[in-house]
Amino acid sequence: MYCVIMAGGRGTRFWPTSRKKNPKQLLNIVGNSTMLQMTVDRFQKMKNVEDIFIVTNKDLAPKINKMINGVKKKNIIIEPSGKNTAPAIGLAALKIKSIREDAVMGVFPADHLVIGAKKFAKTVRSAIQISNKNNALVTIGIEPNFASTGYGYIQFDPQSPFDYLAGFKVKTFAEKPHEKLAKRFVSSGDFLWNGGMFVWKVSSFFSELKIHMTELNSHLEKIEKKVNANQDFSSLWQKIQPKSIDYGLMEKSDNIYVVKSEFVWNDLGSWDAIFEVSPKTKDQNVIRGEGLVIDGKNNLIESDNHFTAVLGLNNIVVVNTPDATLVIPRDKVEDIKELVSYLEKNKKSDLL
Repeated sequence: MYCVIMAGGRGTRFWPTSRKKNPKQLLNIVGNSTMLQMTVDRFQKMKNVEDIFIVTNKDLAPKINKMINGVKKKNIIIEPSGKNTAPAIGLAALKIKSIREDAVMGVFPADHLVIGAKKFAKTVRSAIQISNKNNALVTIGIEPNFASTGYGYIQFDPQSPFDYLAGFKVKTFAEKPHEKLAKRFVSSGDFLWNGGMFVWKVSSFFSELKIHMTELNSHLEKIEKKVNANQDFSSLWQKIQPKSIDYGLMEKSDNIYVVKSEFVWNDLGSWDAIFEVSPKTKDQNVIRGEGLVIDGKNNLIESDNHFTAVLGLNNIVVVNTPDATLVIPRDKVEDIKELVSYLEKNKKSDLL
């Protein structure tokens, strides 16, 4: 498998720590390495990974090239501008196709926490086998351990010829549900969380793209000629309409399988997710850096630059950086994206 790591995102839900020039994937959120380096390390240890590629934007590429070990400079694929996941994956697929037309490629986020390297490798091996046997698009689903309203879901058919590989035919994809529906999904037993991880043959990907994303496929065919001739393709790229791989392809194709994961997974998608995975005090507070909580429970303090004290409050997040402070209830952390949008509209570029 040729491994593609998606590393162009901004991580807006981790404001004020995550910024345009230093986003979530380049932060040491858990442990002593950046999330991107941890992801690269995970694939370097896998025997069936032929090579590793990183897709990112032109602003982050120089920094990634300096910071990240284990990825060749020529394997950093630069998008001329952000167009969401489908075009980015298409660009990576062109690169891999130019190396080997019958290659299998895997697509993985740069900033997810995975615990259980052997189980992860086993899941990926199953996905590779199914993609080869059925020329199918394969995604990796996460066994839900609670009724999350923050993840999309994948419904699968329990009767499958690939159940020995923990692989099942996908019935449908579901958007992030409300709480009552999420509980129904989880109790049914045939829904998994959508972890945004994909494995397929490059040829299968382009066959499906030709059917379901005709316009994108047409643009990529023109870009392929420029890429193979080592020419600039940015003017062609600008004509592409942004679209996610989920909306554009996965929700439309009828040749999709899901492999049920056995490893521990967390997308670390918000400050509340950091609270969940971090060591806690006897009052269930998380203090990262210099801080103190008195008469309060279930709080998160993230403060490296100065001492932060919380008195008499429960279930809040306080994040300090040298130029900004965030105070927000833990159940509202998804709304940080709206705050970032407000800063953009009001041209607070120094805070972005």
